[in-house]
Amino acid sequence: MPSRSEPYRADRPSVAELAAGAVVARARDGTVLLLHERVEDRWGFPKGHVDPGESLLEAARREVSEETGLTDLDLREELGEVSYRFYDPKKSVNVLKTTVYFLAFTTQTRTSLEPFFDEGRWSSVEAGRRLVRFETDRRMLEAAASRLSAQP
Repeated sequence: MPSRSEPYRADRPSVAELAAGAVVARARDGTVLLLHERVEDRWGFPKGHVDPGESLLEAARREVSEETGLTDLDLREELGEVSYRFYDPKKSVNVLKTTVYFLAFTTQTRTSLEPFFDEGRWSSVEAGRRLVRFETDRRMLEAAASRLSAQP
């Protein structure tokens, strides 16, 4: 299956994209939800574009719900933002993407994933460190881990 993104191409036009998402933790045990994207063969967190007129929190809540089926979400503080760039071959443009992540808690355990994810896994932070390969995702995992360890 072809990749949805490719390395940045300096000879192509660029567009900016703003996204929001969350590192979702189960309230009872502090495990975090990792999603496996089949096409890119990568583990990460739920996130997606911010619609016009939508706040970052609203977008994060909507995207987490759409991608995971989780509706019982307690979105908390911002964990940080990450920026990266890639080439989108379908649109023939470079995308300069900035994603703002929040920490979220849920009591739900069952997910209903969107079709482009082939697996969702509640994982310890330690196991997540082994699965997540992109530095941007690792930074958000570590930011969430530091806040989870401070939870009563």
